[in-house]
Amino acid sequence: MLREVAVQRLALARLEPVIGQQRFALLDARSAELRGQLRGRTIWNINSAAVGGGVAEMLQVLVGYVAGADIAIRWAVIGGDPAFFRFTKRLHNQIHGIGTVAPPASDDVAHYQRILADNAADLLHLVRPGDIALLHDPQTAGLAGALTQAGVRVVWRCHIGIDVQNDVSRAAWEFLRAYLEPAAGFVFTRMQYVPPWVPLPLTWIISPSIDPFSAKNAVLSPDAVAAILAISGVIAGSPRAPALFPRRDGTAGAVTRPAQITGETRPAADDPVVLQVSRWDRLKDMAGVMRGFAEHVLPHARAHLILAGPATEGVADDPEGAVVVAECEQQWRELPDKARERVLLAQLPMADPEENAAIVNALQRHATVVTQKSLAEGFGLTVAEAMWKGRPVVGSAVGGITDQIAPGTGALLHDPSDLAAFGAEVRDLLDHEDKAQALGEAGHAHTCEHFLADVHLLRLADLIEAAISG
Repeated sequence: MLREVAVQRLALARLEPVIGQQRFALLDARSAELRGQLRGRTIWNINSAAVGGGVAEMLQVLVGYVAGADIAIRWAVIGGDPAFFRFTKRLHNQIHGIGTVAPPASDDVAHYQRILADNAADLLHLVRPGDIALLHDPQTAGLAGALTQAGVRVVWRCHIGIDVQNDVSRAAWEFLRAYLEPAAGFVFTRMQYVPPWVPLPLTWIISPSIDPFSAKNAVLSPDAVAAILAISGVIAGSPRAPALFPRRDGTAGAVTRPAQITGETRPAADDPVVLQVSRWDRLKDMAGVMRGFAEHVLPHARAHLILAGPATEGVADDPEGAVVVAECEQQWRELPDKARERVLLAQLPMADPEENAAIVNALQRHATVVTQKSLAEGFGLTVAEAMWKGRPVVGSAVGGITDQIAPGTGALLHDPSDLAAFGAEVRDLLDHEDKAQALGEAGHAHTCEHFLADVHLLRLADLIEAAISG
């Protein structure tokens, strides 16, 4: 069931032109210290998916940079069946405060334990006493006990949470507590997400990060952006240049696969575009974005809306995705004729993760305004990605979005359910190009300072050092 993910080694030195000599020198020195401290130990990352979602994307980058610094690191993905992932999706929603407080069915609990016991058996053939294992999110929580008994230093990292705990989230944490108490450390993206039973001395707060050289964030020429979007089928016209993008290994990739499109027309190359990119998850509120755009933006602006997410068959650990897509498609069919002509749903191909990332990159660079109108959000790296590209962002004031959109770097929605306020913020940026540009420039600078890989790697180095020392 368990499988390892091969990751391209990434040289730390390529970060220097972006982060500057001083930041790079600190990163390089800290890497050398950590190599000596590990003394033959291996760092393991364990999660539930190699593609689809922010955790997998981050691991591709972070594992690549750590390996490029000649530090022993490996990444393994657990296996599971649809019943297992339905159960862990339930936990995911509960941690966000959505769902039921009722205890899970005993059959579901037994199945969760059985799947993780099978994965643990595979993993115990690979790890050695003294290794460090970073377990990611609820799917992996049941591995902590077996790994700890084998002499592995276990740190559990939770990428999701809720700012104010409620009875539903507390029910999820009480279920997970029994599995996680053996862990030697815990990582959360915000202090607000930490449940009260987690010891504060074992708690680390580490923000996620983006890689400026990944296919999702690397510079693309305007011609490449236009070609990628034309081949993907999300804008009108034929490509006038090759749809090329830089791959992680330094070679050139080409976008060749179209997206699965629900829409009657396509925006022209010079039409204003409002964009939201996210997984097909009710907490991302694609349906609310569509309704807010149709009711409060279209009557006042000749813009198009593109809602883009991964093709659902390519995301194994999120069984709700196909249901949410179907709900959005039904809502699109019920829009008035003029609104239907201006709204596009795009399921982006997942056969090649870097091709998928390049399409997202092109969409964000082409967009006039980027939104992330989540109802709840662990962090929401699509915000930092769009800000890195200089795009003005309208985001909900929930979770980690509030950490990314500092004053003067974007627009925050204090009530994500207020569709009129959402529409007003989007219209303001569509109508005032100078303001949109100023926010985009400030957002880029803020992302460069706080959310690039060197900041993340330095925090991880401190965490690993603490895990080694106990």
